[in-house]
Amino acid sequence: MVNLKTFSTKFFVLVGCVVKYGCIAHCTLEFIGDFVVCVGPSMEPTIESQNIILTEHITPRLRRIKKGDIVIAKSPNNPRQLICKRVVGLPGDRVRWGMIKSDVVPRGYVWLEGDNNSNSTDSRDYGPVPQGLIRGRALCKVWPPQDMRVFSNSLNDPSGR
Repeated sequence: MVNLKTFSTKFFVLVGCVVKYGCIAHCTLEFIGDFVVCVGPSMEPTIESQNIILTEHITPRLRRIKKGDIVIAKSPNNPRQLICKRVVGLPGDRVRWGMIKSDVVPRGYVWLEGDNNSNSTDSRDYGPVPQGLIRGRALCKVWPPQDMRVFSNSLNDPSGR
């Protein structure tokens, strides 16, 4: 009987530790930041398909996104899909796209475009994106290691260097 009591005590301590650290990991990945695998050519040459980037979730929650930031957002066309784009317009900004078209970004929205203008589905296709769909802001590329670098938020340098 003593062995069963010792075993059950150790088992519940182990389960408690797994639950506790699982909760810490979940909260960290949900509210602090995480890693994202980017797929597709829309952000080339800054981010190539299958690159892994480190993102943080605090800036979007505080609505501190700036022009030039690279963000991860839910797609306005498919909420189950995440998109990686650069912020080129904030609320109140007039954004020019195409030869003669322009829009004013409404309050509570941002204008997102891929760095690869010729191969990107972005705000030029689906219009301004609600700020509530932004999940994270890209901090740096971590994979592949030879291309590791911190992203700047410069619109003048699409490579992010």
